[in-house]
Amino acid sequence: MASKNDPSTVFAEKCRLSILMPCLNEAETLEACIRKADGFLKTSRIEGEIIVADNGSTDGSIEIAKNAGAKIIHVTEKGYGSALMGGIQAARGEWIVMGDADDSYDFSALGPFVEALAAGHDLVMGNRFVGGIRPGAMPFLHRYLGNPVLSWLARLFFRSNIGDFHCGLRGFRREAILSLNLQTTGMEFASEMIVKATLRGLKIGEVPTILYPDGRTRPPHLRTWSDGWRHLRFLLLYSPRWLFFYPGLALTTLGAFISALLLPGPRAIGNVVLDINTLMYASLLTIVGIQAVLFSLFTYIFGVNADLLPRDALTEKFIERIGLEKGILLGVGMILLGFASSFGALLYWKQNLFGPIDPTLSMRLVIPGAVLFAVGFQILFASFFLGILNTKLK
Repeated sequence: MASKNDPSTVFAEKCRLSILMPCLNEAETLEACIRKADGFLKTSRIEGEIIVADNGSTDGSIEIAKNAGAKIIHVTEKGYGSALMGGIQAARGEWIVMGDADDSYDFSALGPFVEALAAGHDLVMGNRFVGGIRPGAMPFLHRYLGNPVLSWLARLFFRSNIGDFHCGLRGFRREAILSLNLQTTGMEFASEMIVKATLRGLKIGEVPTILYPDGRTRPPHLRTWSDGWRHLRFLLLYSPRWLFFYPGLALTTLGAFISALLLPGPRAIGNVVLDINTLMYASLLTIVGIQAVLFSLFTYIFGVNADLLPRDALTEKFIERIGLEKGILLGVGMILLGFASSFGALLYWKQNLFGPIDPTLSMRLVIPGAVLFAVGFQILFASFFLGILNTKLK
């Protein structure tokens, strides 16, 4: 993501620690945050700087930051992620600790982050659920629904051990985070950082952090439902296995199992009789499931080519072993089986002199034929499409 920064604010000299605060109209609390951060640098005797990445403030925040001794980065591209990336790119520090400028985090208590970074961690997350959430600091929905559910999904999807995925106070090695090529510009930037760091195998730690009620009188920038959806959408898009492959595999397995039960004839479960209507819907599940599995492969190759996803040895081995030619042969073979099944249905019709026939018998030939046709063409076209996408990997 290219941030449009003021070139005059990019500093060449290196230092140990940069304390970064994204800012959009934080005049009420910015000075207090800078004062606490400056106090931490002085008491800990760490060579550092305080950076305010301003995203278009109009309430005097820039003047406040200058008077308090902070360095200003002007980021014109709107968004929380844009502001942070602008600050990260311009920071002089080997380490960066970022936090919101609304006084909800105590910038005078950054010792655990610095200690973890000094111990070799690439990314150090704060955990508000362990450190403590002061009364009124986090809305009910965020505390008991949004954060726990999204953090649980992230741990499930990416096998991460982070307990608080959305904590705004975190520290990291500047070069390690820049190597992730972070792309998002909004609130989901926070999730992208952890997801990519996890997928790339960076060393991630977590320290307790206290969340305080913010000191603003205006409404927060965070929008509960829209920003929550953006985080969820990001997690799904970065996990094609959970978005496409696992659901597709489940649908395919369920559809094929039910179809196998009903192809020989109706099945009675108590007083309920399952027949060709159920067979039709089971066949639909199979088709949709296979399409979802193919989408997972498309998404994987696109994600790798666009540097959004890391390479997965198992997935690449599967794609390589199947290949274009084998995929074409498999697709053509299924289409031929579809013709055979359809030809059987035609023979049955012929035996009845092309007159009325029993649909409960004929559809047991027609439905498998239609499924084989559909799946065969899916695999045939998907093989060519995978071949086109895969050219960038060679």
